[in-house]
Amino acid sequence: MYQNKVTLIGFLGSDAEVHTNNDRSLTTLSLATKSSYKKDGKYIEHTEWHRCVVFGKLGEFAATLTRGAHIQVEGELRSRKYDSKKTNSEQTIWEIRVNSILKLDRAAKAAAEDDEDNPEEEAA
Repeated sequence: MYQNKVTLIGFLGSDAEVHTNNDRSLTTLSLATKSSYKKDGKYIEHTEWHRCVVFGKLGEFAATLTRGAHIQVEGELRSRKYDSKKTNSEQTIWEIRVNSILKLDRAAKAAAEDDEDNPEEEAA
């Protein structure tokens, strides 16, 4: 039995990017996760950046996500090779092929309700 499943929770480092190739669109997300550990009495933080690729209807939803959004993604870890023009060599990149997105942002509070409870008094 084999399983390739990744769950990440983090913040988007930039707005979602939509790409179209041969009438097929995909959305890419740049997701940051953080970890920390204590060394010599000081906390050391490490940020890892993950390239997430989203297709289909879920990709259309992902395209609405903006920088700073707090999300959870689930998917499959994939590698692919491409020829780099910069280094003139074959490069391998790792990305998450996303099959689930959960938005973790809190909804904004409605300030209008507070205003109704305190009507202005008329001065006589």
